[in-house]
Formats: sequence, C-alpha cells, structure tokens
Amino acid sequence: MSTPVTVDGLYDVIHRRRDTRREFTGEPLAGDVLDRLLSAAHAAPSVGMSQPWDFVLVRAPETLTAFRDHVAGERDVFAATLAGERADTFARIKVEGILESRLGIVVGYDPTRGGAQILGRHAIDDAGLYSVVCAIQNLWLAATAEGLGVGWVSFYREDFLRSLVGMPSHVRPVAWLCVGHVADLPDVPDLERHGWRARAPLHTVVHEERYSPR
Repeated sequence: MSTPVTVDGLYDVIHRRRDTRREFTGEPLAGDVLDRLLSAAHAAPSVGMSQPWDFVLVRAPETLTAFRDHVAGERDVFAATLAGERADTFARIKVEGILESRLGIVVGYDPTRGGAQILGRHAIDDAGLYSVVCAIQNLWLAATAEGLGVGWVSFYREDFLRSLVGMPSHVRPVAWLCVGHVADLPDVPDLERHGWRARAPLHTVVHEERYSPR
C-alpha cells in the first residue's frame, strides 16, 4: 500500500524549494537517496510517453572544476553588461555551488527519443523540451522533501557543456543541477534577499477568459 501524501505536506515542499548556492556542505549523497531522486525525475509526464531525458552524473573533481571555471567566465560576461545599482547587487549574488555540492547532474533532452512520430508533438515541437523540465521539477521537489538542496546553473554555453560531458550533437544540455546536502534551505530566495527581484503577487499574472494587459 502506498504511503498517503498529505496536501499540506505537498504544498510545504513546493514553497520550501530553493535554488541553492552557498548552503552545500559537501557531504556525499547516499546511493539509495540518489536513486530515489532520479526515479522521481524519471516518473515525470512526457509527451507521447517519449521520456526524452538523460541524466549524466558528474563527480570527478577535474570536470567540476572545468565547469566552474567556464561558469565564472560567463558570469563575468553578464556582469560586464551591468552598471550602477544592478552591478553592485549582482556582485553580491553567488550563481553556482558546483564544487561545494560535489555532484552535478547534467540533464539532457534527446528529441529523437520515442521515434520519428511523437504523439502530441506534431503541432508543438517544444513539448518534448517541456517534458524534460517536468522531470527536473520532479527531481527538485523530491530533493526538497529529502532535505537536500538543488541549484540550477544556467551560466554556460551549451556547446561547452555538451562537449564536457560527451553528449552527442543532437542531445541538448538543458540544465546542470548541483545536488547535495545543505546546512539549511533559506526562508527567502537569494535573488529576493539580495534585492535583485521579488516574487510578483499572484493576481498580477492571472487572467479571466482572455489575456488582459496590465
């Protein structure tokens, strides 16, 4: 018999989820815990049951360091586009926990998975990519329920990451996820705490019947 899931417990996990950076402790992740996270990701819905995701587990220090250095370079590229208050605010924001977490999960999207005719993708080809994002969210919520942290690193060039982990040319690297034990999960998201941007009220993004400009 499956364990009942409480509604309050589900919403608690959703609202406790954080994009983790500086909180990683470096404690190794147990194999059975990692299996549960990957199983949760693999249970995600996918268009046409195509299951177009791949997960590359990266632990080698030299690979982690190479990616960290690449991300640092891309951080500098973005920082150079900022000035004034935006530049000062961004300077205080940590964008990755690659070495601190000691585990990277590179999530890839294989558009050829499931054959040439994917049920449900003929009109919206990006539905396959959306499926991979659903898998990432499943993993993220499962990690939160386990008391773990996840940080989605997006400061990278896809060709670099594809080459770094040996993905074939047709597989798109969608995310590098830093995953691991954390000292805590902050009550307030980093970008909000540092004053980069706050979460908008729900009513500003809800429309009745037709889209209405704000």
